[in-house]
Amino acid sequence: MNSPGRTAVVLAAGFGSRLQGVVDSTDLKPLTPVAGKPLILRTLRSLEVAGCNRVVIVLGHHAKTMQKSIGSVYDGPLELVFAMNERYEKQNGLSVLAARPFVEDNFILTMADHVFGDEVMELAGSYLPEPGHAALLVDYKLDSIFDMDDATKAVVEDGKIVAIDKKLTDYNAVDTGVFVCTDGLMDALQALDDRDGDASLSDGVRHLASTSRMHALDIGDGFWQDVDTPEMMAHVEAVLAA
Repeated sequence: MNSPGRTAVVLAAGFGSRLQGVVDSTDLKPLTPVAGKPLILRTLRSLEVAGCNRVVIVLGHHAKTMQKSIGSVYDGPLELVFAMNERYEKQNGLSVLAARPFVEDNFILTMADHVFGDEVMELAGSYLPEPGHAALLVDYKLDSIFDMDDATKAVVEDGKIVAIDKKLTDYNAVDTGVFVCTDGLMDALQALDDRDGDASLSDGVRHLASTSRMHALDIGDGFWQDVDTPEMMAHVEAVLAA
């Protein structure tokens, strides 16, 4: 059963430069239509499936245009809250931190450029992490990954993440881009930002993993695909058409 009244955080602050020029209507990745529907609308619908009723969208690059455009194409039922990451040129962990004033309890975290099957989002919606812990939805179907070079790889042991990085050469799972989090992740990212003036989401995951607080949820036969390149976009459109 999904957690009632859950909040989600969507990261939509980046440049999305690898998709620029793919369509004539926009150069902004979250507004890029995939199979006729903007990516951000697909993300919001997925969060409805997960049982959310409120979404914090973190903006940065062309924030005013993004906020206006999203407001004009989405008519509910989710309550939308917009947060600003002034340091969007840095790593994506700072976008997560930008949402902190708007988030309480546990929350679902995802990106504005991913497409998910309903079964994946139902899994996210049904999971409640322990206080201070978090979970990453992972895909063990390594042969089905469209672009493994671009994927963020993970090592999972006994249901917990023990390593995560795009450059891993020995791994057994792939990061799908959906997390179920508590303030434990926020605390980890804040500590890294205080120390380094920057932080990636993967850095935060590694920090929690170092104290056995980063869990892995198997999506089984569930579908997901990030849409970073024209080739990925063509792939996901073919899957949706089928």
